[in-house]
Amino acid sequence: MARRKPPVAHLTPTTDAELVLGAEDASLLDIVDNVLNKGVVLSGDITIALAQVDLIYARLSLLLCAADRVLPNEPADFTERHHKRHEMRIAARRARAAARRA
Repeated sequence: MARRKPPVAHLTPTTDAELVLGAEDASLLDIVDNVLNKGVVLSGDITIALAQVDLIYARLSLLLCAADRVLPNEPADFTERHHKRHEMRIAARRARAAARRA
């Protein structure tokens, strides 16, 4: 007897969450891992009004992802990164001082 294949519509993701996380069961750790690996942008608007007069309007955007996604070329070691940036600042100061003398 031949096996019946499940309907194709059941296998394709139907919601945005299923597109990001997949259709299989996921734990909270899996969800956090996927969010940090893929990244999420949260956006919102805030309006402060008094007597129906808008006083302050702010548009906020928040990027939530793993730091190695945003800065892929940065070394993982904090002290190495700190020394590298410190050396770059010193070199920039010396270059500015040399340009002033010339």
